[in-house]
Amino acid sequence: MQVSHLPDGDRIIGREDELTNLANAIKPATRGNTPNNVLVYGKTGTGKSLCSKFITNQAVNQAASNDISIGVAYIDCLQESTETQAVQSIGYQLNEPTKTDVSIPHSGLSTSEYYRRLWRIVDDRYDVALIILDEVDKIEDDDILMQLSRAVESGKLTESTIGVIGISNKVRYKESLDERIKSSLCEREYVFSPYDANQIREILHSRSDAFHEGVLDEAVIPRVAALAAREHGDARKAIDIFRFAGEIAEENDHDAVAEECVEQAHEREETSRLAELISKSPSHAKLVLEAMAFLSQQNGGNDVPITTNEVFDLYKTLCDRDGSDHLKLRRVRDILSELEFLSIINQERKWAGKGKGNYMENRLIDDPQVIIAACNESE
Repeated sequence: MQVSHLPDGDRIIGREDELTNLANAIKPATRGNTPNNVLVYGKTGTGKSLCSKFITNQAVNQAASNDISIGVAYIDCLQESTETQAVQSIGYQLNEPTKTDVSIPHSGLSTSEYYRRLWRIVDDRYDVALIILDEVDKIEDDDILMQLSRAVESGKLTESTIGVIGISNKVRYKESLDERIKSSLCEREYVFSPYDANQIREILHSRSDAFHEGVLDEAVIPRVAALAAREHGDARKAIDIFRFAGEIAEENDHDAVAEECVEQAHEREETSRLAELISKSPSHAKLVLEAMAFLSQQNGGNDVPITTNEVFDLYKTLCDRDGSDHLKLRRVRDILSELEFLSIINQERKWAGKGKGNYMENRLIDDPQVIIAACNESE
């Protein structure tokens, strides 16, 4: 029931074409040749990460039968968002110090030194390295894309080769890339469409054996599927709601998982998702977000626009409440931009009129009450 669980191929629902496309793109790696670099787009929960992990695992097994060694590294760019963090993690995952005599400390080296050690590890240990960069649009510096996609061409790797699978929720991500990176990284591009309600029902049925037989009411899976389909076909959300429904039934000593458990589970999933995202934010970012939520509540909901100055005034009051010094207005503007980058708020620049300049309107994406609960849960 964990979203991170990697199911067998026959349990990956509604992604046959996508699996075939990915397999064809990286198939050269199974013979020791250079795979195509791939950029995969699609909304959250459409199976991009799942399919990428599954196909790279299949490639490793297929290559082994050809006496070819493939190494795979998976990077969550939301967690490891700087170039140095990402390169360190790739090197750490691919390394085996007893065989390479190379160490990859968690910190203390320059970015260029992490790269040097990475190239040495890949050349010493593998015929091919496959690097999955999940949420690649969250990486702060796209130099890493240039380094990885051109490692062979630039002579950094001499005994082996490398392939990159970039995964993004933003369909227009490619437009932000340097032309040289586009040409090398985007050799193949695939879009994963959202799951429909029928596919989500199949996905949930395929995981329902996590429950004891007979404890799921008939209405549970259709209800979860309907909620997830309404939320743009997000299978990740569906699986989380499904699991939370079971946990809620268990916590309340129910003999069965009923439809009312699903409604509570939906609320828990929203709070949990945001709490996880918000928990990684600095304390002042949480205060800025809390200020936005309170203002949205006062004004009638998350779709009400709030100016940056309004946020700043309430943020200062919350800092006083907590006994902390407040940041300057310019830094609060930066925090709001970062929150938009994380898809927690939307921003729109407005024209105030002749001689008055521009101002920014901020809107919460989620319900203010959910944001406040998530801020409190993440503390």
